[in-house]
Amino acid sequence: MVTNVPMLDLKAQYRTIRDEVRSAIDEVCEAQYFILGPKVEAFERSVAAYSGARFAVGVSSGTDALLAALMALDVRPGDEVITSPFTFFATGGVIHRLNAKPVFVDIDPATFNIDPAKIEAAVTPRTKAIIPVHLFGQMADMDPIMTLSRRLGIPVIEDGAQSIGAEYKGRRCGSIGDLGCFSFFPSKNLGAFGDAGMILTNDQALYDKLKLLRVHGAPSTYFHKIVGGNFRIDALQAAVLDVKLKHLDAWSDGRKKNADYYDRAFAAAGLTGRGAIKTPTPVYRASGDRHYHIYNQYTIQAENRDKLQAHLKAASIGCAVYYPIPLHLQECFAPLGYAPGAFPAAEKAAGAVLSLPVYPELTDEMKDYVVAKIIEFYA
Repeated sequence: MVTNVPMLDLKAQYRTIRDEVRSAIDEVCEAQYFILGPKVEAFERSVAAYSGARFAVGVSSGTDALLAALMALDVRPGDEVITSPFTFFATGGVIHRLNAKPVFVDIDPATFNIDPAKIEAAVTPRTKAIIPVHLFGQMADMDPIMTLSRRLGIPVIEDGAQSIGAEYKGRRCGSIGDLGCFSFFPSKNLGAFGDAGMILTNDQALYDKLKLLRVHGAPSTYFHKIVGGNFRIDALQAAVLDVKLKHLDAWSDGRKKNADYYDRAFAAAGLTGRGAIKTPTPVYRASGDRHYHIYNQYTIQAENRDKLQAHLKAASIGCAVYYPIPLHLQECFAPLGYAPGAFPAAEKAAGAVLSLPVYPELTDEMKDYVVAKIIEFYA
């Protein structure tokens, strides 16, 4: 009988790939080539091919991917960068780190992603980039964003930290904008054994600049063409991730299967019909898209969210709130001058969202236990 369901169980995943991973690690250890090198180059080629982009540059984290992407676009103090207020802190934090100004635009309440119809009103002569965030595993509505980008000459950086492999009208995450950024934090669908990230681009000049930026701007040792940073991905992480990448589509299929299971169960229980919870809403897809939503999180909107979360935790069911305070209301961004009510859709989502276990190793019994406890709460 199931009495415990963790939010994520990486040990269950590791058991299925242990021998492959250990073999890859052993190869790196035998070669003693830990910084960049063949393993990194192989992984970069794999991710570029998988995502449908020309180039990929491995970096030290998803945060550094965003930071280096902004640096590649020469974002400077006083510039403005448009993005979503409903995202992980890094999206806004990297803008501020360059002494540029985050400019927030409200979200589409159906997808939690930036609302393309609201972006142009936020554009000023100082706008240097737009960062749409592909939240929870579903891509933002990229066609109108790219149309606006090309018309106004403003580059786009896709924040795909949660969405590697997600598809939008036949194109994969990270391959549509001028730059695309991934995080391989261990809890991501493609997770490293530590921190790691990746930047995609189809632009040769940006690719060349990114390769310089990740090594302190040095084309050769001790000769620095530009000022960059230490943004290198470890060869050990690249080797592990290259093993995992071969399994990613199957894992995404498993997550979608579990999401569909929840959708059916909540609908059959009448919870969605009477509005007690709202299940994720996949949109903006083409008929042939296999992974229009990869469910890095299965995120519902729930009545009495905080009490439901406490009820589930008391039943030893892992669940989490991503994100309880939108960026525009964070204390560190108070000088930007936003007040409560500035972005109502983002604020409403922050008060209602709850993510449930959805990792591919979940059994039907585990999912049934989660569903039963939610039904019990709303009975």
